[in-house]
Amino acid sequence: MKNILLTGGSGFIGSHLVRLMVNKYPDYNIVNMDKLTYAGNPENIKDIENKSNYTFVQADIVDDTAIFELFKKYNFDAVIHLAAESHVDRSISNPKEFIMTNIVGTLNLLNAARDAWKDNMQDKVFYHISTDEVYGSLSDTGFFYEDTSYDPRSPYSASKASSDHIVRAYFHTYGLPIKISNCSNNYGSHQFPEKLIPLMIHNIKHNKPLPVYGEGLNIRDWLWVVDHARAIDTIFHNGEVGETYNIGGHNEWTNIDLVHLLCDTMDDRLGNEKGTARKLITFVKDRAGHDMRYAIDATKIKDELGWVPSVTFEEGLASTVDWYLENEQWLDNVTSGAYRSYYEGQYEKR
Repeated sequence: MKNILLTGGSGFIGSHLVRLMVNKYPDYNIVNMDKLTYAGNPENIKDIENKSNYTFVQADIVDDTAIFELFKKYNFDAVIHLAAESHVDRSISNPKEFIMTNIVGTLNLLNAARDAWKDNMQDKVFYHISTDEVYGSLSDTGFFYEDTSYDPRSPYSASKASSDHIVRAYFHTYGLPIKISNCSNNYGSHQFPEKLIPLMIHNIKHNKPLPVYGEGLNIRDWLWVVDHARAIDTIFHNGEVGETYNIGGHNEWTNIDLVHLLCDTMDDRLGNEKGTARKLITFVKDRAGHDMRYAIDATKIKDELGWVPSVTFEEGLASTVDWYLENEQWLDNVTSGAYRSYYEGQYEKR
C-alpha cells in the first residue's frame, strides 16, 4: 500500500487526477488535502468520496503544523502537489495570497517531506505540478522547452517560478527525490468559470456579454485536463527523479478564434441561428502584463515516456461544452454568491 498526499485534489485539475488515481490504483491510499477555497469544490469528486482508498482532509498548505501532523499520521511515500492559486487576474489584485500559497505552501510541503524521509529517501517522490507561464511570453515563433530560461511576467507566474526553483534547490541541496512538470492551458469539465472556456459557455447560455481582452490575439496552447491527468500519472510512475517534463496539447489558438469556435458550437447545441453567440463578444481593457503567446514543445515526454494527447481540440471542446450543458446545477452553484461580485468588478469595458 502506497500512501500518497495529493494537494488541491478538489480543484479543477486535482479532481481529475484524484479520480484517475483512486480508480486506477486500488492499492494506493490517496489522501486529498484541500483548503476548499472558491475553486475547491467537494462536488467535483462526489463519485469517489466513499471509496475505501480515498481520504479527504480539509487543511491549508500554508499551515505547516497541519502538514507535519498529516505526514506523521499517514507516513506518506509520495507527494503530488497541485494546490495553488492559479488565476492571473486574481494575482494582479491580490499578489500576497499567491506568494503565501504558491511559495510558502510549497516550502512547507518540502520541509515536511524532507523531515519524514531524511533517513530513507528510496522510492519516495515529491512531484510538483507547475505551469508554462513561468517561461514568460513568446513571439510568433518558437516554443518553450524544459531548459528555457524563466521570465515570469505576473505575480502568479512569478510565484510559480519561485516554487519551481525551491523544489529544484531541495533536490540539489538535500537530495530530495523531486519531479516537476510544466503544463499549458487546461480545459475540460469541473473548471471554475472565471477561466476562459467555462466563462464563455456560461455567458452564452445566459445571453451575457463575452469579455475578450484587448483584440483577442493572445495565443495559448490548450490541453484537455483528462490528458493532463494521464501525463501526471505517467510522470509520477515512470519519469526520472530530478527531471522536468513539459506537457502541451500541440494545439495553439488565438483567444478570439477560440471564442468564435465556442460561439458556433454553443449555437449548434442550443439550436440558435449561427452567429447569434458571436454578437455577444465584447472587447474589454487588456490585462496588465498580458503575455502574447505560449507554446510548449512536448517532445521529451513523448520520446521518453510515450505520452501524447488522446483527443483533438475539437473533440475535447465538444465534450467539454456538452458536460457544462448537462450539468447546469453544478455551474449554477459555483457562479453564485461572492463570485458574482468579483466577476462584475473584474472586466472593465475598453
